[in-house]
Amino acid sequence: MEKKFRKIGILSSGGDAPGMNAAIRSVTRSAIARGVEVVGIVGGYAGLINENLKPLTEMDVSGIISHGGTTLYSARCNEFKYEEGMQKAIATCKKNDIDGLICIGGDGTFRGATDLSIRGIPCIGIPGTIDNDITATDYTIGYDTAMNTVIDLCDKIIDTSESHSRCAVVEVMGRHAGYIAIETGIALGAVGVALIEMPFDKEALFAKMNALRAQGQQSFIVIVAEGMGSEFGEALTKEIEERTGIESRFVRPAHIVRGGTPTLRDRSLASVMGDKAVDLLLAGKSDLVICSRNNEVIATDIKWALIVDRMFKDKLKDGDLDSFTQEQIDDMKALCAERRAYFENMYDIMLTIGG
Repeated sequence: MEKKFRKIGILSSGGDAPGMNAAIRSVTRSAIARGVEVVGIVGGYAGLINENLKPLTEMDVSGIISHGGTTLYSARCNEFKYEEGMQKAIATCKKNDIDGLICIGGDGTFRGATDLSIRGIPCIGIPGTIDNDITATDYTIGYDTAMNTVIDLCDKIIDTSESHSRCAVVEVMGRHAGYIAIETGIALGAVGVALIEMPFDKEALFAKMNALRAQGQQSFIVIVAEGMGSEFGEALTKEIEERTGIESRFVRPAHIVRGGTPTLRDRSLASVMGDKAVDLLLAGKSDLVICSRNNEVIATDIKWALIVDRMFKDKLKDGDLDSFTQEQIDDMKALCAERRAYFENMYDIMLTIGG
């Protein structure tokens, strides 16, 4: 018999991302329009454990679509990784008649959602992270805004680099993923981009910069993904100056990239994903993550999404694939090959036209 939903909860977990508020708004209004009450869980899974809840009405989410960050706040919760913490969260749901949850965040958020789903609390995940490092989806909420923030900042950096005939080495966020780095690198006309997905040839970079300077080019920008390591960018800046004679400066915008007004794309994507999540949850579906694939918003099994992510990042553990069919594994391999081809193609374009 299909479960009757009377009240659902929303939480945001992990790193904040522009567009999370648009998702919260969409989930709230979509559920209320279907006659379902909505409860906001303040502070992610920690808020669920500590019973930090607040009812949400249509007016409570009015106007938040244009705000960065998350009005429900976010936190990482070590206690939730253990059975005792999960049981506290489940007890909160039962005590407050919360029939299901919509969880906005990254892979850690989805691991929590699938843990709750297994234990009887239906959950749907929505990918919210600027890093775009959820392999199962082409785009995550916050990714587009973060890239536009990098572009805006670097355009200003390029102005002063041109005035002083300098090179700027800019480290961009993305955790262990190079999506922001390669996309913004191409858009900025970077002379080089360093990211873990592709081999980086420093000698080729130095040679290219020397050749362009000989032709009269005054300024340069190099983009470094933070996944290269905390010391890589600063060390590269020194090497560039030593090997080319071009005065160089290192810039780390850091968390500035995570904030700001969400772009149209992030607002739209978050709104559509939020509505889709409510549809699925109220239809009795669970343990799913909403994904954008080939310009279509679809649902994917959370476990599949987590394992294909490990596969792409070469982090598979013994037994990870045991519960999947060969067809599912082949689909994972195909998606990983597609993602690798994306980086190879984009990097080739950067090498061809960069500088």
